[in-house]
Amino acid sequence: MCASPVSHPTPEHRASSVTSAQRVLGIEADALRFMGENLPTDFADAVETILACKSRVIVSGIGKSGHIGRKIAATLASTGTPAYFVHATEASHGDLGMIGPDDVCILISNSGETSELRDIVYHTQRFTIPMIGISSNPDSTLMKAADHLLTLPKCPEACPIGLAPTTSTTLTLALGDALAVALMERRGFVASDFGVYHPGGKLGAQMRTVADFMHSGDALPLLDENAPMGDVVQKISTKGFGMCIMLKGDTVSGVITDGDLRRHMDGLMSRNAQDVATKNPLTVTTDCSAPEALALLNTRALTVLVVVDGDQKPVGVLHLHDLLRAGVV
Repeated sequence: MCASPVSHPTPEHRASSVTSAQRVLGIEADALRFMGENLPTDFADAVETILACKSRVIVSGIGKSGHIGRKIAATLASTGTPAYFVHATEASHGDLGMIGPDDVCILISNSGETSELRDIVYHTQRFTIPMIGISSNPDSTLMKAADHLLTLPKCPEACPIGLAPTTSTTLTLALGDALAVALMERRGFVASDFGVYHPGGKLGAQMRTVADFMHSGDALPLLDENAPMGDVVQKISTKGFGMCIMLKGDTVSGVITDGDLRRHMDGLMSRNAQDVATKNPLTVTTDCSAPEALALLNTRALTVLVVVDGDQKPVGVLHLHDLLRAGVV
């Protein structure tokens, strides 16, 4: 198979590409600014309708509007507003059953005359399902049927022939983001709630707490602070954390690390744990965020943190490597 010839654009071609990009971004930025200053009149009512929804927000559209609709549904769902995208064509072949009387529908069509949305519109009317329309044509069939009209401003598309959905899709996407954020703020949605919906990957790791990563139960290297050093060495070796937690009664009184053993090597086995332990060690509680714990480990040049409850009783051990493997930064 022959490789495609390598293109060597001239300086003029490069300059033309940059000019084109700047023109597109400028057109779309102006449109967004205009919409921000002229927000659809029904925006606040649409937010209230969604807040009152007892079930889910159903988003639908066709073509580029469908792609944007999927993103809007995903953003709503990940920020505390249950949402689902229903393909308009599939809706006419059975997927209307996914739309119930307790839902709210957001239907997207730049022209407002997308025929594939017709059956969903009829369905919302038949079962009195609140419907929010997003379109640049307030006099369209879709918007005449909508309970709340989120009318996009009539701004020029950014493509040179004025036909490819560019500015209109950017406006729709931004309007969806505005809805999601307004709903977040009305619900009091906070970072810990966000973490519930984002358990995977680096983002999920950032939102998790020490409790999600610590080792607990029989894994803990615990010994009484008066234990002989032979027991301490054995505990450190068998538990694999490079340290041992010393207890006074059932609360943490100190820790002994591999480094402590090396520093007290002279006459080590004639001592007991109290003689070697670092008193009042740094501890964290289970609700400490993973990034905060990582910052403590890095600042203090530690590899392990002792996790305690409100009474300073040990409940876990947090190792630096567990945080790094999970992508906490």
